[in-house]
Amino acid sequence: MLKAGDMVSKIEMSTEVKVEPERSRSVGGMFRALRHRNFLLFWSGAFLSNTGTWMQAVAQGWLVFELSNSPFWLGVDGFMSTAPGLVLTLAGGVFADLIDRRKLLIYTQVVAGIAALTLGVLVLTHVVQVWMILVLSFVTGCCMSIAGPSYMALVFDLVGREDLANAIALNSTQFQLARVLGPVFAGVGFRLFGLAGCFFANGLSFAAVVIGLAMVRFDRPEKASAAPDRSLRDKRAFIQDLTEGFRYVATRPRVSMLLMISAVTSLFGAPYLSMTPVFARDIFHLGETGLAVLMGTAGAGALFGALFLAYLGDFRHKGWFVLGGDLGFALCLICLSLSTLLPVSLIFLFALGFAIVCAVAVTNTLLQKLVKDEMRGRVMSMFMLSFIGAMPIGNLIAGAASHRFGVQHTLAVGGLIIAVFVSVLTLRRPDLRDL
Repeated sequence: MLKAGDMVSKIEMSTEVKVEPERSRSVGGMFRALRHRNFLLFWSGAFLSNTGTWMQAVAQGWLVFELSNSPFWLGVDGFMSTAPGLVLTLAGGVFADLIDRRKLLIYTQVVAGIAALTLGVLVLTHVVQVWMILVLSFVTGCCMSIAGPSYMALVFDLVGREDLANAIALNSTQFQLARVLGPVFAGVGFRLFGLAGCFFANGLSFAAVVIGLAMVRFDRPEKASAAPDRSLRDKRAFIQDLTEGFRYVATRPRVSMLLMISAVTSLFGAPYLSMTPVFARDIFHLGETGLAVLMGTAGAGALFGALFLAYLGDFRHKGWFVLGGDLGFALCLICLSLSTLLPVSLIFLFALGFAIVCAVAVTNTLLQKLVKDEMRGRVMSMFMLSFIGAMPIGNLIAGAASHRFGVQHTLAVGGLIIAVFVSVLTLRRPDLRDL
């Protein structure tokens, strides 16, 4: 008699794109996707822009905590920046399949840059209040939610299926490198230019990705996106396109289960980012520079994870990487929550960053390879919704719970929930282990 997982595998085998390793690993092959000129331009611009984004993340977290003196408002700020993902990410997925992805990215990055510059002016003129930060966080969140699916799907357009896994790993590498350098530059910026300098730097950094995208050239126009410059009026109704995407995912249990794992991990684990200022100031008694060190350490772990994946290239048993990465993240989160020693906590932050980037990047690769080309934008929007869309709920819950029970207890419980969930799936879903 077939087990549920075996039956799922047989059903999906005829409807999903087969996932196979691309090439054997080598150090020289770690950077092969950068040989694509378009991807190199995109990668370079995104790296500079993300460095600015992480500078602002450190500065904004500290600013909110200093103004409010409450972890609750840190959670609210995290909610405002990610809440648009609950609605707009799905819309962004449909847009990614219907209109020019590159143009959509350019427009949204310009608006996000203006929001960062506005916050810099408010800080510089000493009129900034928490509610102003929340409004600008919401505006930026809207831009990122709409742009996210196009950002992910465009990678496939730039390199094709053959170099996709390497391109995703390298894209994750630049993001994680920015996650290391951004806090470092923020720490220096605090001393030299104050908080406002970090916001101005981020605002200007958006010009890098806009210029990079503008310089991208496709040999054949139709490769620029799944359907560039097509009028929405010539397409089926928006709701119908969205429903079609949900139906597509619902009939592919492995895809839907990967999305569920992502959602649970984000819901109960991602709030540690928003709560890091509490660790820096109230637990380890550090200042703004200490916050930069904590965030940079987690980023360093994530960077090593991304480089590790780039070295591996494509490989078999990706399901084990997803499950193992999420479980490792959960255990590190629990240990971090229980630690009161800074050196020990830095070790767990590093390991936590390494584990989660492995899980997320490999999940990204699996989803892009398991789905049809014409559904990629919508499925990527659901991936973003599962990870980023769960963050606002998690941030609100974590903010309120931290105010009542303390940050350490709140994050420890979150890590325990993730660990139990992933462990059960590992034991009961062989179809996921065998991906």
